[in-house]
Amino acid sequence: MEKDKPLALVTGASAGIGRTFARRLARDGYHLVLVARRHDRLDELAEELGGAETMAADLTVEADLERVEDRIARASNLELLVNNAGFGTMGRFFEIPLDGQDQMHRLHVIATMRLSHAALGGMIPRNKGAIINVSSVAAFGQSPGNVSYCATKAWINSFTEGLDLELKSAESLVRVQALCPGFTLTELHDVAGMDRKPIPAWMWMKAEDVVDASLAGLAQGKLIVVPGGIYKAMVWLLRRLPKSLHHAGARRYGRLMRREAAQKR
Repeated sequence: MEKDKPLALVTGASAGIGRTFARRLARDGYHLVLVARRHDRLDELAEELGGAETMAADLTVEADLERVEDRIARASNLELLVNNAGFGTMGRFFEIPLDGQDQMHRLHVIATMRLSHAALGGMIPRNKGAIINVSSVAAFGQSPGNVSYCATKAWINSFTEGLDLELKSAESLVRVQALCPGFTLTELHDVAGMDRKPIPAWMWMKAEDVVDASLAGLAQGKLIVVPGGIYKAMVWLLRRLPKSLHHAGARRYGRLMRREAAQKR
């Protein structure tokens, strides 16, 4: 019976890391609620998985966010929330349209905060469950052309760390995790208009490996999970480099990207 299964709700489930989470969790015996904007992609995935509840919702829209909040609040068997929905943009903050930046903050920050609050409202009394907030290695620094993306992912890390402190101080068994992948082969970069070619092939990870690392880390109680040895080393270095050196490197990267963009025109 589906009602006897643990429930997992995954946002941004129609593609990439979210879709991979859905496949893995279905295999692990969860009943699923799949949330994304594209109804056709959700129905296709639900059929592939042999059945799942789907919710077509744009979490930057108040009415849609409220519907998903309500579904979470009513779920007496919710054991896992994966706040995965997200997107990136390319371009300097002061040159690109504000709408995309506004939506990014609504999705990465407001939706993550509100859905987490709805989930914890049921998980804490049951003393059971977990939340995975999908962040990024971009959370550990800044780079020209990605100001809002880096900032909102840094917020996700800080928010998740704060929740972890509160849960531990309340002696709750509910767990939280900030998952911080590096370059992953998904549609995210295509939507952002990013050219994959300048990034060496060895830096790209498979979504399956990212999800495996996340769930293994969750089982071990890890708060921050950075999949892949190269990205673990990168984050270790970023945390220890003086900001002046990091900023100098970021400025150089920004100039290189600007020259490359100018050559393509």
